[in-house]
Formats: sequence, structure tokens, C-alpha cells
Amino acid sequence: MNQKLKNTIDELKKKKRILFLTTSNRWSGQKEKPKSTLLAEHIKNKLGEKLKIIDVTSLKIYECEGNVSTKDGNICGVKKAELKDKEKNPTGYHRCWASINNKDDELWKVSKEIFDSDCVVFFSSVRWGQACVFYQKLIERLTWIENRHDSFGEDNILEGKDVGVILIGHNWNGENVLKTQKKVLDFFGFNVNDKLCWNWQYIQDYLDETPKGYLEDPKVFEETFLKD
Repeated sequence: MNQKLKNTIDELKKKKRILFLTTSNRWSGQKEKPKSTLLAEHIKNKLGEKLKIIDVTSLKIYECEGNVSTKDGNICGVKKAELKDKEKNPTGYHRCWASINNKDDELWKVSKEIFDSDCVVFFSSVRWGQACVFYQKLIERLTWIENRHDSFGEDNILEGKDVGVILIGHNWNGENVLKTQKKVLDFFGFNVNDKLCWNWQYIQDYLDETPKGYLEDPKVFEETFLKD
């Protein structure tokens, strides 16, 4: 077994309730799952029912409204933005104007599980040197978590909760994306666990765009991570 994967699984075995958030996508008619999703499912097969996977790409999550920087200042995560719904927000922690302004928004399905887990791992593909659009949308929509303690001086509602981020890319910038996202999650208030944070990149030559390489990439990934 790949050593990074082994370290991750060994660390997750210590946890009681784990949440995986997958954010990479494929066209539904393609009948193919992203590599990062396959990896998440492979780990779940090792750990069983204590691990839950949410495919973020399947949820209706609206774009961030940019309420951090309005003319009235930072109003993201203020108490008035609390989602008044006991089913969607049983803890009362969820404070997001976009959830109030869009009745069919499903961010609550993510936040509710985050608060009910002791460990969260994000999975993303790396596209054009950045985490993919679904990951970035999710992170922007969760900004209110960070604002509560950093901007408004309230308790850190993620204190003691382990987090990881696993990135899968082809040939460019994965390590830098990993470094940035670890810092983002640290800002949020998570306990960033290095054993749950890593990047896999097929090749280090960012100029290698050969069709052969893109055909070999998924085969090498499968041999490296999905076969014991």
C-alpha cells in the first residue's frame, strides 16, 4: 500500500465519526468517477460505517454572496444570519445569508455533518494550478465559520476537530495548492492533521501535456492507490 495512504488510514482508525467531502466531478453520462472520489470510496471500504461520504458536486450549493466585504463591513456570520430551521441547523451554528436568501440551498447538509463529526477530510482535483471550482465554492460558502471567532470574537466551533485535504492532479502546482488549503483550514479553526494532508501528482513536468500521459495517469493512480 502507498505509504501516504497507509498513514491516512492508520490515523483515521483512531477516529469515531469521519466525514469525507468529495468535490471533483465528471459528466453524468460518462459513467466514470473522478480519481479523488474513487480514493475516498476505497478508504471508506477499509473503515466502514463510521465514515460518511458527501459528494458535494451533487448538492445545490449557491455561490458565496461576498458578505465579508459589503459597504456595511463584514456581515458574514453575524447572529442575524442564523438559519432558523431545527432540522437543517440543530446546533444553531449555521449562519449564512445565502442559505436564508435561497430556500433550496443545501449547504446545511455539509455543515450539519461537519459539526457532527470529529474528523473531516476534503478531496479535490487540481485544475489549472488550483483546487477545483466545487471545492472553492464550498470553502467560500463556509467563511462564516472563520468569521465567528476571528472577526466577531466568539468561540471557535471547530476547536479540536481534525481536518485533512487530499489533492489529485496531473502535472502542475499540487504542492502549492496543498500548502494554501492547509492554511485556509487552519484559519477556519480546524486542527490540521498532516497525516491527512497530501497531494498526488502524476508527473512533475508541468509542460508535459502529451495525450499518452493523460492515458497513463489513471492507470498509474489505480495501481498506486486502489490495489492492495
